[in-house]
Amino acid sequence: MSTATVVGAGPNGLAAAVALAADGVQVTVLEAADEVGGGARSGESLVPGLLHDHCSAFHPMAAGSPFLNSLGLDRYGLSWRWAEIDCAHPLDGGDAALLYRSIEDTAAGLGRDGARWRLMFGRPAADYDKLASDIMRPLLRAPSHPLALARFGLPTLLSGSAFARMFRTEKGRALFGGVAAHAFRPLNYPLTSAIGAGIVTAGHRWGWPVAAGGSGSITAALASLLADLGGKIETGVLVRAASQLPAADVTLFDLAPDAVAGVLDNRLPSRVLSAFRRFRRAPGAFKVDFAVEGGVPWANPDVGRAGTAHLGGDFAEIAASEREINAGRMPERPFVLVGQQYLADAQRSAGDIHPVYSYAHVPHGYAGDATQAIIAQIERFAPGFRERIVGWTSYDPAFFAADNPNFTGGDIITGAKDTRQLVFGPRITLSPYHLGIPGMYLCSAATPPGPGVHGMCGANAAREALRYLRRLGKA
Repeated sequence: MSTATVVGAGPNGLAAAVALAADGVQVTVLEAADEVGGGARSGESLVPGLLHDHCSAFHPMAAGSPFLNSLGLDRYGLSWRWAEIDCAHPLDGGDAALLYRSIEDTAAGLGRDGARWRLMFGRPAADYDKLASDIMRPLLRAPSHPLALARFGLPTLLSGSAFARMFRTEKGRALFGGVAAHAFRPLNYPLTSAIGAGIVTAGHRWGWPVAAGGSGSITAALASLLADLGGKIETGVLVRAASQLPAADVTLFDLAPDAVAGVLDNRLPSRVLSAFRRFRRAPGAFKVDFAVEGGVPWANPDVGRAGTAHLGGDFAEIAASEREINAGRMPERPFVLVGQQYLADAQRSAGDIHPVYSYAHVPHGYAGDATQAIIAQIERFAPGFRERIVGWTSYDPAFFAADNPNFTGGDIITGAKDTRQLVFGPRITLSPYHLGIPGMYLCSAATPPGPGVHGMCGANAAREALRYLRRLGKA
């Protein structure tokens, strides 16, 4: 029987392990933390019975993942829950743009921009299950559905700013801008519309669901499936050097490229080692978990029906704050994402005390305290929020880095998604998973298709590893 070691039990490491084990490979996963999950974990941190997601929270890409959907994870307790509205973007003065799973419902609220929204996202959303097979792998490979990919992909070559200018109303521009800001990039840069367009399109097909019982339910289901397939997970095992790696036919790393460079060092070909040491990091996240009595008192009641709220004002304000954090400066009004997962998953609350999730975009490695800036942004659109806070816990970029080494400097998307790293991954190559050492692969979110709890980075890397084993006659 062929053997594999997977370093890291985040969503991609577990996905890689499952893909290998399902093909008959004997898999051992080594995880530095005391529990599996990486960025997809959940737990009680403030009030007994109040459940917060540690990092990942809403999952349009996971619900639409070709790999995860092939596994039957409902047998292992995974189920999706949807809020009435996927995402709300409140504006000053009490108005709000609303993103529904339904294209028609979204368009109906955008006035003059409704037809444009329908034109930009209607056909790609209808084709999403075809598109996913192409956009969730390296983009420079021959597409399986070239026409569908072209219809979706050509507009995404634009910057987020240019894409937003196709909308005539502030609601339309702000709604798209808030989703595009998930790229953590200045929105005037090329391809900064791509991540936003991908999330919007996936959401119109699959919605923005949460996992019942917390995001940790996703990785718990993967771990249970792996155990049924004969795989093993060892927690509390920190791999610092190649000498610690067990002998195996293939080894996959759910680590950031700079961490892989530290482990393998000069075993890597010089071109790979040099690229990994130059790996560019994204800005950081500063997270605050709140316990809130009665929920958030939004000025616009529709925002109180949305699982996610993007707080950034109009498009110009969002673009300005993203420029600031990328220049290393903390904006007075940062872009803030607020999660109200309990609206879809009531078991996360404790009576009338509700878990409210939030994070702000901050400069990489930001050492200040953004708690009050986050509270001020929520108060801006929900006057009286402060009075409802029962308690909070803040997590700065240093916490994220200590809790998950892939998140150095608070970089929760594992690397800057600039043009080069978004298209190629950490180095320019048609094989972004292969490390240049026979049988060794990178499978973290630094590789295509990038961040999100979709498992596709791991599944794609595992497919390459299986092809290698077949060439050796071991699979």
